[in-house]
Amino acid sequence: MTMRKRTLITALIFIAISSLFTISLYGQQGKKPVIGISSTWGEGVATSVPLTYVESVIRAGGVPVVLPLTQDTALISNMLDRIDGLIMTGGEDLDPLRWYGEEPVQALGQLAPERDSFDIALVRMAISRGLPVLGICRGHQLLNVAFGGTLYQDIPSQIKSSNINHNQKAPRYHGTHSIQIEKGSLLHKQTGLEKVSVNSYHHQAVKDIASGFRITARSPDGVVEAIEKIGSTKIYGVQFHPEGFTANGIDTFLGIFQHLINEAAHRTK
Repeated sequence: MTMRKRTLITALIFIAISSLFTISLYGQQGKKPVIGISSTWGEGVATSVPLTYVESVIRAGGVPVVLPLTQDTALISNMLDRIDGLIMTGGEDLDPLRWYGEEPVQALGQLAPERDSFDIALVRMAISRGLPVLGICRGHQLLNVAFGGTLYQDIPSQIKSSNINHNQKAPRYHGTHSIQIEKGSLLHKQTGLEKVSVNSYHHQAVKDIASGFRITARSPDGVVEAIEKIGSTKIYGVQFHPEGFTANGIDTFLGIFQHLINEAAHRTK
């Protein structure tokens, strides 16, 4: 075992122990909502979460807990028993053939079948229990696919009218294109804005919207940038990465996380 792997394993064990202690502490004191964060897939080597998600939950007033990948639905259920809200994170492409019946295009990116299965089960179970859920990037696309929607598998080859680079090289706290937000939508209420500059790190996007959801923001080339469940204040997703701003002390999108924390707080009372 390499030194890098030893360090990674030690860090994951520390995070797990710290998370369990934090859940117990806050559960006893009845103070802050516990927010589960879906983890990435590391080819069987690691299951982890970028610190920007963790720091954004903390800044918004919640207690972040990493949810490790598993195919055990009973264990997923037990995880959901211990959290008050959920964030579905960014990452790999979703398998189009398995999840929405389309043949893969040539430009399809890396797939993570184990993560797909975990994420789909996790988000469906969370919503069936009434937990508030925020989807970010892949997590936003996942919300759509998990409930019957489809995706553009590759924006450059499938949306010919797009003239925006949706895979920026600039830092995550820097917006590279604008989005137009529907007035009165959850995102509008969370940000107080109808137009805002966002970052962009994706080559897939929502195509056919899932039944029961609606589109609430688009970029100038028509790409879907936000969705929400109709008639609910608990279920919403954004294509951009608000945590890239929030974790760097920029408050433009802090309200996205604060809304999740506020919704989750109702479950702790």
